[in-house]
Amino acid sequence: MELATTLKGQSIQNRIREVGVNPNYWYPVEWANQVQSGEIKPVMIWRRAIALYRDTQGDLHALEDACPHKGVELHKGQVQGPNLACPYHGWEFNGAGDCVNIPYFPKDQKLPCARARSYPVQEKYGIIWIFPGESNLANSRQPPMVPEYDHPDWFMVRIPGRFQAHFSICNENAMDVFHGFLHKELQGWFDPALLNLQQTESEVCADYRVSYQGWLTKFIGIGKQGNGVTTRTVSIRYQYPHYHSSLEEVSSLYLMRSPIEPALTRSFSLMFLRLPLPKWLLKGPLQPLIEKLILDHIFLKFLHQDVEMMESEQRNYLANPDRQYVEVNPAIIALQRVIIGQYEKFMQQSRQPSNQTNGGYKASFPLAEMVTSD
Repeated sequence: MELATTLKGQSIQNRIREVGVNPNYWYPVEWANQVQSGEIKPVMIWRRAIALYRDTQGDLHALEDACPHKGVELHKGQVQGPNLACPYHGWEFNGAGDCVNIPYFPKDQKLPCARARSYPVQEKYGIIWIFPGESNLANSRQPPMVPEYDHPDWFMVRIPGRFQAHFSICNENAMDVFHGFLHKELQGWFDPALLNLQQTESEVCADYRVSYQGWLTKFIGIGKQGNGVTTRTVSIRYQYPHYHSSLEEVSSLYLMRSPIEPALTRSFSLMFLRLPLPKWLLKGPLQPLIEKLILDHIFLKFLHQDVEMMESEQRNYLANPDRQYVEVNPAIIALQRVIIGQYEKFMQQSRQPSNQTNGGYKASFPLAEMVTSD
C-alpha cells in the first residue's frame, strides 16, 4: 500500500511503548565468536531467559534457562560433551532438552520424565540466532538475506549496540532520517525529504533524498568532491523485526534487533562499504585494524549520539507515560502500525486452541501487558 509522504502533525499512541513482540521470527542473541566450544552464555529475548551453549563438537544449542528439577539457572552449569549439566545436582540435558543422565542414579534405573524447553538456533553471518516462538515455524522463516556478506567488493564493519530503551524507540530512530540535525558536527546528512512510502502487514519501505558534504563523504565514496554537496537517495526497508538501509550502491546496512526487556534492546548491525582502497589491503591481515578504526572513529560516534537521544526519550516516557507527543513523519506512523499489528496478530493467534507443542509444552511466550487504546 502506497502512502502519502506529506509531513503533518499526528498524535502518537503511547501504547507503542508498551507493546510486546511477535516471537515467531529469528532474533539475534550474540556474535558467534563470543561463544566458544564448551562455553555457556545466558541470553534473553523479550523476558525469556535462555541458556545458549556450544558443545565440545562446536554445535550450538539453546535451552530454557531453568532446570526442570529445581529451576536452577542452567547457564551456571557445565558442558559435558554434547550435553549441558545443571550446576546443582549434575543432571544432564541434551540439545533437545531431554534429561539423559543423573550422576547418582544406578545405570539401569529409568530416568524421570524431565525436559527443558529447547529453541531452534543457528549461526549465520557471524551472528547466533534463536527462534523463540513456535518451533514448527522456524524452517519457514529465516534471518534476513545479506548478499554482501563475504562479497569481495564490500568491506564489512560490525556495529554492536545496546540501548536502555524500548525496541520501538530504537526502530523509530533507524527509520527517522530527519534527525540528521543531531549529527551535524560529525558531517552527517542534511536537507532530508521523504520521497516514497509503502506499507504492508509486516513491512515499511521508505525512500529519502538527503545531502552530504565534507571529507567523510569522499572517504566512504558518497561524493567525488570533499567540499562539494552531494545529493543521494537513502532507501530504508523495515521487514519485521529487522532493517536494511542502502545508499545507492555506496553503502548497505543490516540492522538486526534483539528486544530483551521493555526498556532494554540490543542490536547487531553489519555495515558494508565500497571503500576507495586496494582490495589487497581491505582483505589482508590489516582488515581487523581497518574495521576497528572505522568503527571507533566514525560509526560509534554517530551511534553514541543516537543512544543518548533514545535513552532520553525512554526516561521521559517512564517518568510520564500519559504525556502526549506529536509526530510529523508518516514513515514513523507506518512503522508503529506494523509493530502494533504484529504484536496483536500474535496475541490473537495465541488465544486460539493449538495442539502444537515443543517437547510436551504448549508453545508459549511471556508478553507485556495487553495494549489498550489511549
